[in-house]
Amino acid sequence: MSGGPAGAAPGRRLAWVLALVASAASASCAGDAPATAGGRAIAVSPWVEHPASRAPDALPDIVELTAERIMRDYAEGRYTADQLVRAYLARIARYERVYNAFVSLNPDALAAAAALDEEYRSSGPRGPLHGVPLVIKDNIDYAGLVTTAGYAGFSAVTGGVDMIADHDAVVVSRLRAGGAIVLGKTNLPDFASDGTRTRSTVAGVTRNAWSLDRAPGGSSGGTATAVSASFGALGLGTETGGSIQNPAAAQGLVGVTPTFGLVPLAGVVPVDPTYRDVVGPITRTVWDAALVLDVIAGPTSEDPRTAGPAGRIPEGGYAAALEGSALAGRRFGLIGPGWREQYLPLAPETERLYRLAISALRERGAEVVEDPFAGSEWRERYARRRSAPGVGDADLRAYLERLGPGAAFHSVEEWERLTGRSFRGAIGEPDARRRPPGDPGARGAFGVWQREMRALFRRVLAEYELDGLFFPQAGGPVRPLVEDPDRPDYSPNNHPELPSNIVNYVGLPVVTLPVDYYADGMPFVVAFIGEPWSEAALLAFAYDLEQATRARRAPALATDTIR
Repeated sequence: MSGGPAGAAPGRRLAWVLALVASAASASCAGDAPATAGGRAIAVSPWVEHPASRAPDALPDIVELTAERIMRDYAEGRYTADQLVRAYLARIARYERVYNAFVSLNPDALAAAAALDEEYRSSGPRGPLHGVPLVIKDNIDYAGLVTTAGYAGFSAVTGGVDMIADHDAVVVSRLRAGGAIVLGKTNLPDFASDGTRTRSTVAGVTRNAWSLDRAPGGSSGGTATAVSASFGALGLGTETGGSIQNPAAAQGLVGVTPTFGLVPLAGVVPVDPTYRDVVGPITRTVWDAALVLDVIAGPTSEDPRTAGPAGRIPEGGYAAALEGSALAGRRFGLIGPGWREQYLPLAPETERLYRLAISALRERGAEVVEDPFAGSEWRERYARRRSAPGVGDADLRAYLERLGPGAAFHSVEEWERLTGRSFRGAIGEPDARRRPPGDPGARGAFGVWQREMRALFRRVLAEYELDGLFFPQAGGPVRPLVEDPDRPDYSPNNHPELPSNIVNYVGLPVVTLPVDYYADGMPFVVAFIGEPWSEAALLAFAYDLEQATRARRAPALATDTIR
């Protein structure tokens, strides 16, 4: 859903959006052009007045539906893409007012579904995601829809100026070429600046699908909530420091943090596009995550950072490499203070669940090594890390220029002239436009440090003959949504992450997997960590353990918010 009028309370914003959606629905049902605001198409979907929302029993059951199952169902003629999209929109209509996962919905979703149905009848599936409804984080461009990056200044609805790209981000182009249907764009903290909670100035607070009083994880919290709540079959997130892993762990999902450069960043609002920014899938199953990676990974001339994956992607693809005996004979390092001190020792219940997961790993034929980084100086060398360059003027300018000639602005200065306001850039830093594009010496020093850390990582793995690491993703239970009831606006970034931000600075891939549950019903999630470009192996390990544990289940959603 879009944000509301500037300064509007969440309730007023929701009522305002519903009025716009009803207007759009009426126009759609009448065969007219989409409703507009200020001459621009409203980025909402026509579901409020749609018969789908009045007759949910006639629609497919979409709870926990996977892309793998959708493709089988299409082949068996169980339903159409049109029926499937209507089912998702009806579910969003029922629950979105509670969970607030979206910033905007795609007004063309039903039209895209109808076109894909016709294509399926005439020539078969377009690609491996034909007719699969999914969601994308709202720092990823979709041509014609507003991209807010969570920031009210990039939305006319919240008093800013709409930031609308003429072109899809490369990952979105690849998804659509593979047949996917983007249902909407999901909420994130302003400029993806929080790894624990998802609260934006454009759309407010996103809730955790498992519990309204727990943090949803960030910064891809909107995507995680949408996927976990079955508002879409799967989703895309982005990560600079835990932003795929953390919400996946907070909501019992598979998340893939790929090696930097494996997936193109062109058309993604930058945070650290030189070393750490990545795009990856958030899904309910490992197979779906591998399938999405098959579609979005690989080099492109639009992004020179993707030159590295050449020859490193499995010849048959990631999904084809999944098999049920990948763990047999493998060795994994376990978490310990040699890796980090923060969030250790594990919370007692986390330790118990971790030991059960290790037992499951051993039952699949794997061996483990306790704290292989002890005595390696890993922690000490990490503490001496150089500052990552972050986003500079050149990075932000390149993103804004890519918006295309139809965009309202192409630089921070143009935005400031249009709004009369001073821009606040990534991670809430003032005057980001005046930051240098990155001192070559500083960037070089960080690169040297990163290469040294990667070499040390490889040495430890080689010394203990390890195939990767096997950690709890978090050292304790999911944090409360409101950390301090006496200070409701107090929001520390304190998800008890164990892989990140270390893996993000060093540049290591991670695959998360739900394997168990805490006594209060919240999911317990583990993380497989490996060397750069080891995604195929990590996915295979996770798939094997997933088949053994079958832990993922659907959360019970609420229809009313807590007071």
